[in-house]
Amino acid sequence: MAIEQSNISYVNGISTIPLLGETIGQNLKNTVSQYPNNEALICFHQNYRATYQEFWNQTTEISKALIQNGIKLGDRVGIWALNRYEWVLLQYATARIGAILVNVNPAYRSSEFIFAMNQSGVKLLVSAQSFKTSNYVEIINESLKDCSELKQIIYLDKDWDNFLVSGKDISDNELSEAEEKVQFDDPVNIQYTSGTTGFPKGVTLSHHNILNNGYFIGIRIKYTNKDRVCIPVPFYHCFGMVIGNLCCTSHGATMVIPSESFDPTATLIAVEQEKCTSLYGVPTMFISELQLPDFDKYDLSHLRTGVMAGSPCPVEIMRQVQDKMNMKEVSICYGMTETSPVSTQTQIGAPIEKQVTTVGTVQDHLEIKIVHPKSGKIVPIGELGELCTRGYSVMLKYWNNVDGTLAVIDEGRWMHTGDEAMIDQEGYITITGRIKDVIIRGGENISPRELEEFLYSHPAIENVQVIGVPDDKFGEAVMAWIKLKQNNEAITEKELLAYCKNKIAYYKIPKYWKFVTDFPMTISGKIRKNEMRDISVKELGL
Repeated sequence: MAIEQSNISYVNGISTIPLLGETIGQNLKNTVSQYPNNEALICFHQNYRATYQEFWNQTTEISKALIQNGIKLGDRVGIWALNRYEWVLLQYATARIGAILVNVNPAYRSSEFIFAMNQSGVKLLVSAQSFKTSNYVEIINESLKDCSELKQIIYLDKDWDNFLVSGKDISDNELSEAEEKVQFDDPVNIQYTSGTTGFPKGVTLSHHNILNNGYFIGIRIKYTNKDRVCIPVPFYHCFGMVIGNLCCTSHGATMVIPSESFDPTATLIAVEQEKCTSLYGVPTMFISELQLPDFDKYDLSHLRTGVMAGSPCPVEIMRQVQDKMNMKEVSICYGMTETSPVSTQTQIGAPIEKQVTTVGTVQDHLEIKIVHPKSGKIVPIGELGELCTRGYSVMLKYWNNVDGTLAVIDEGRWMHTGDEAMIDQEGYITITGRIKDVIIRGGENISPRELEEFLYSHPAIENVQVIGVPDDKFGEAVMAWIKLKQNNEAITEKELLAYCKNKIAYYKIPKYWKFVTDFPMTISGKIRKNEMRDISVKELGL
């Protein structure tokens, strides 16, 4: 997409395809009428399969049960679970009757759970009983006295069947009346940000926001009702429920859930057995799959495309995904929960260097500008600045948080992302990191992303993350956390320093090195650099 207006960093997504002016429920109904016998949802670990007609009938059952239990337009319904078929059904059932689904992070503990319940005013909660070291039943029992609005808990594997039966006396007319009240600009989902600064904020998204975002992502990777999409990314995050579920249902494609939480072996088994044409993941997930000792035994020949998002992808990993996993048309997506989430995406057929070094071009019907972080003025093409997004995808607000909303959405309805980026002459956008993540060493600005890309070129390195840590002399010093490939444990700090010498500027060479087997991560697979800094500062005594 060439920039025609002038030499300023501004692009808009011109499209001949109109936005969808309908609710999620209406869109699903249209898909069901077109492809009733197409498989809608497959869940491996629960041995579950449903056609679109069966999927619709099951969301009808849940919608009626919700109505019977007092849920009406605008009420908040919480979901605290990993990837299960019930999660997907509840997502569409709440949307059909105009309830607002509140995604509860599976990693939450009691204080975070209480905050989310009270801040959003969840009235009914559907929950798993446990996950890994979290005993949800215990946390809920301890927290209930502090949750003023929460009136009912439905535990999956315990109360679910009785919950479904409870709606048997709700008539089709009563359900239709509830559905007719729903407008596409109504809020449909609340997702809490990670809360790296202060309390988490409830990103409030509408039907129009997330339905259209899923729809246009699918258009860019040419989805049809023949596509079968493996979704190992979590549903509680936009990647799973929007890029995954809504992208599929708006095109009549099949959703395939390989496991409750990410498992590289289960993912590739699902891809092979279900002949998936598309696979999703953050870069760390693709790295885990490629590093499986028996990777070569899996038949991935049906794969065509997929989405990689969540964090920057090393160039070498992208090449392996394209070559070894047969995903020649894999697409990089960039965005944030506050923008539903995708703002930019690579096009199929883009030059290889653009596929591996940029996050593509602006999505259809959206606008992007790059501004100076302090002055707010649009910078010239090729200059770094803060990326801002405007259009249908920008969230309605942070739930019950006016000040927080005004801090990120300006008077022109531009969402300020906090990400540092640049636009080139052809409209391709490169993300260079978080503005606050830039390492400033003695006045020199150092991009962690640039240094990570360089270190990835070392044949012994499987993964690397670069952070800045305090330094008395220079303000900040560079530190690299290194995960080595198997059978390369003998590589030393001295050898890595020698590898850097004369290849990158002296001030970019890490002062500190830490060899690790894993990185601190969110449950969605994002690296927690703040936690890495905290650990490093403590260990180094800084």
